[in-house]
Amino acid sequence: MKLSVVIVSYNVKYHLEQCLRSVVRASANIDTEVWVVDNASTDGSYDYLHERFPQIHIIANSENVGFSRANNQAIPRCSGEYILLLNPDTLVAENTLQGCISFLDAHPEVGATGVKMLNPDGTFALESRRGMPTPFTSFCKMSGLGTLFPRSRTFGRYYMQYLDRDAAAPIEVISGAFNMLRRRAIEQVGMLDEDFFMYGEDIDLSYRLLKGGWTNYYLPYPILHYKGESTMKSSYRYVSVFYNAMLIFYNKHYRRRYRFLGWFIKAAVVARASMDMILRTFARLRRFLHLKPSPRERRYLTFDFDTTPVSQMLEALQMQSGDKRAELQTISREARTIVRPGEALPLQE
Repeated sequence: MKLSVVIVSYNVKYHLEQCLRSVVRASANIDTEVWVVDNASTDGSYDYLHERFPQIHIIANSENVGFSRANNQAIPRCSGEYILLLNPDTLVAENTLQGCISFLDAHPEVGATGVKMLNPDGTFALESRRGMPTPFTSFCKMSGLGTLFPRSRTFGRYYMQYLDRDAAAPIEVISGAFNMLRRRAIEQVGMLDEDFFMYGEDIDLSYRLLKGGWTNYYLPYPILHYKGESTMKSSYRYVSVFYNAMLIFYNKHYRRRYRFLGWFIKAAVVARASMDMILRTFARLRRFLHLKPSPRERRYLTFDFDTTPVSQMLEALQMQSGDKRAELQTISREARTIVRPGEALPLQE
């Protein structure tokens, strides 16, 4: 077996269906198996997927065990030379899987690869390439220095925007939305740390790969990432889980080396989390009081998912510019759904 694909899902059956169909297309000439771990979805995901994809392996959890633990349920059962951890709210272009595999075959020192992730409007997702969040790098991001000097190798290291988006390059952190791992590498450094319920586990795994002597790489093969279809980033729970993950990572890897910074870092994380929650509360209050201007009408770039290659959709999205950007919308008569960022609707004809 050349490739094993592991997808952890929670209440996103329509986005997951399109993700799986894109994986099937992209792996047409690759010996591939697919594992889906369903974290106790309440939208009928298991029956829906089992009927439409009888060839995939489904692990149905009775409770939401988190992203790390769910991946770890499937990884030991995988038989592929390479293991791809993939988010359910993604679409994979037809050449992406083979491109990553060919690169890993040719570079045995590389432990894992990430890819060029696109937002639903075709813009480049900054988290496609990240530097390790050392205390200084984190300070630059949280203080705004990284935003002021995005292409600086000193201040802008968190998102590494000084790198060419269309060229392969070694990076430090690979996003958990698409992480193709060499089996030997993950066997050496271990699976995902289950102390991370959600968020931060990709940083931790990337760090352990680097410490284990492996190289992490960014490759300019595209995928679409809807982002957050299975989490509500406006919720207090999201803020709490996200910043708690940052504290777990710091305590695990940096506490001994930077003991004198411990109190400062914890205070900075708490302050930033508190600020985010205050801003979210204020935004909700403004909406409640109708003080916020009505949002602009959403525009969509629409494709027939049954007949249009994902690569063609992504190319069209990237060609958009300025205020004329529209987000991706796909129509599938086979699945009888309309899928767009944030929602999936039944197709009525």
